[in-house]
Amino acid sequence: MEIEVKTEHVVPDTSVVVDGRISRLAEEGYLEDKTVVIPRAVVAELEYQANRGRETGFAGLRELQELQRLAREGIIKVEFAGERPGLEEIRLARSGEIDAMIREVAREYDATLITSDKVQAEAAKAEGIEVVYFEPITRTGETEIERMMPENAMSLHLKENVPPKAKVGRPGDWKLVELRPEPCTREELERWAREIIEKAHADEDSFVEIDRGGATVVQLRDLRVSIARPPFSEGWEITAVRPVVKVTLDDYDLSDKLKRRLKERAEGILVAGPPGSGKSTFCAALAEFYAEQGKIVKTMESPRDLQVSDEITQYAPLEGDMEKTADILLLVRPDYTIYDEVRKTRDFEVFADMRLAGVGMIGVVHATRPIDAIQRLIGRVELGLIPQVVDTVIFIEDGQIKKVYDVSMTVKVPTGMTEEDLARPVVEVRDFETGELEYEIYTYGEEVFVVPVKETEERETPSERLAAEVIEREVRRFVGGRVPVEVEVKGSQATVYVPENVVPMVIGKRGRNVEQIERRTGLKIVVKPLEEREGKGEGEAPKPPGPQRADGRVVEVESGEEFPMEVVDDGEYIRLRVGERFAGRPVKVFVEDEYVFTATVGSSGEVRVNKETSVGERLERALHQGREIRVQTIP
Repeated sequence: MEIEVKTEHVVPDTSVVVDGRISRLAEEGYLEDKTVVIPRAVVAELEYQANRGRETGFAGLRELQELQRLAREGIIKVEFAGERPGLEEIRLARSGEIDAMIREVAREYDATLITSDKVQAEAAKAEGIEVVYFEPITRTGETEIERMMPENAMSLHLKENVPPKAKVGRPGDWKLVELRPEPCTREELERWAREIIEKAHADEDSFVEIDRGGATVVQLRDLRVSIARPPFSEGWEITAVRPVVKVTLDDYDLSDKLKRRLKERAEGILVAGPPGSGKSTFCAALAEFYAEQGKIVKTMESPRDLQVSDEITQYAPLEGDMEKTADILLLVRPDYTIYDEVRKTRDFEVFADMRLAGVGMIGVVHATRPIDAIQRLIGRVELGLIPQVVDTVIFIEDGQIKKVYDVSMTVKVPTGMTEEDLARPVVEVRDFETGELEYEIYTYGEEVFVVPVKETEERETPSERLAAEVIEREVRRFVGGRVPVEVEVKGSQATVYVPENVVPMVIGKRGRNVEQIERRTGLKIVVKPLEEREGKGEGEAPKPPGPQRADGRVVEVESGEEFPMEVVDDGEYIRLRVGERFAGRPVKVFVEDEYVFTATVGSSGEVRVNKETSVGERLERALHQGREIRVQTIP
């Protein structure tokens, strides 16, 4: 490098401080007897970047420390000048605020500005400032991690104080190999990270995808490199991942039926599977398949690491926001878009919005089971819209297609239910190849449930289990979470078992609680004491103790005894008048030997039952039939 500096002072900008160019110029004698004036704006910008965990900030601060060492050795002189910018000016660095402050220092000192920023150089020349411009450092050779990575490796794993390791093989058939016995040092990892970032800035086929506090993601040719450092991680770590193979759909064992589906009908596809299963590889093959069909294909990725041909444009988050990327894509109107990865709620909303706008969408979703991919839509996409957003789910495991689901909507009575008035919109999830119904998704009791349809060895159907769960939650709204509650559902009727002392709480005043549960679930509800269920034999109702009359006299009644009462039908209520001395006490009510319900005696000494409730109808019928209605205190 041959340069000539005519002025006594030189002012470096941030670009040449970060790449270490000034210390090299000084060591090679080009800055002998010169004063290097460091603008405080440069220090502030580097400090800001370092505080955000960016490697460029740390690299620049190390360069300033190196210049101080050279100054102590008498090779150069170092001064700091200019104003320190505010936070807003630092944030507007890309708009030229920091560069303007650096040029102002150069003009004040009548100094030569040294930069590798083309725009900065041209602006300085326009202001009459002497400029030395260097082309950005270009690294054409391999980085250390590229040399270290075995040829057949899927990924490289480097961590501070741990020997370097690599996953060798392919999805479903790999092993972790130790590359050397000596652990990686922090100095090595820092040097390798700096080397990666410098090449990413210089190589036109590489770029820094994400640079945040403590984490940097770089696309280094075909390698996706993730750099983690404190405070984000407890130590330095570098992970490099690369595609092992580039495949086509012909490399997958696709049935003719699935090929036709992908070619003619599938427009809302979720490609699901666990991490490292080969989802992205399949999506890349699918993208090439659609491109070969004459379709316009785009991708939405963060980071951009799908291995696709040049005719497929790969988009990153615009200004860090995939929603803005989607706005651009809706103007471009591609036939198909690969969304890698759909993970957060906003991702699902963007995916659904684009699909409902008519764009064919293929989304990559992490899932351990095929049905989990659809479940992740629940609560993020309205239930009735799910089949319009996703019609096909392809589950990938160990690099192979393990399951394909067809998703559709119908209106019917869910499997296992019998009453026609329980018909509702149901999302059906069927095995694509066999057409067998495997899951139903529908609302029940104002909640959305995913119900497996396949028969099990249990006596309860899946719908009955679901109904029991819903009813139990409804009951617990009245009795709390610690009270034991058991529910049996058979067809359109449910029996709720709770301790005797809380039966009135479940029934509610005038039976309102039971009526509310019946309205919300569409089932007939009967409430019984839990003790009755635990004490009865198979198919045998419990028998209460025989009558123990009190001969009409006022006597003390022990727990478990019966006592005289008057039964009155006043037109609206059936009144069981037992006397004020029993006010506040819980009692059981029987029709002859058949238990009906449990209630608490009111302050007026009577139990009132609304005749419009199921319990009231039963008592009224017994009264008119001349059957005996009796009351027993609870032990």
